Amino acid sequence: MDWHFTEDRPIWQQLTEQITLLILNGEYPPGSRLPAVRELAAQAGVNPNTMQRAMAQLEQNGLAAGCRNAGRTVTEDIDVIRAARLERARAAVSQCLRILEELGYSRADALAIIKEELHDE
Repeated sequence: MDWHFTEDRPIWQQLTEQITLLILNGEYPPGSRLPAVRELAAQAGVNPNTMQRAMAQLEQNGLAAGCRNAGRTVTEDIDVIRAARLERARAAVSQCLRILEELGYSRADALAIIKEELHDE
């Protein structure tokens, strides 16, 4: 995985978001074992404590579960994954609408632009 970080937010939050995306797009399927904290930290080039905080947040969000001797696994609760995917999709649409409104487009204009883009593909 290519890890990308910005200066505007804590690294652990960005790690949480990036791993969440891997879960939501199926790279880590429901019930699969997540790599160990140290392995992920080495891949991302971050301190293991930072990665541990990100993984703990995944657990708190319900997307991962810790097993005493087996590390962490992706939740098998498909409804949790579906809800997280929908929440992320709605956030993306809201951001898109906000940007278009900042550019002076109405919501009707925004819908027309989106329909045009869908038609072009």
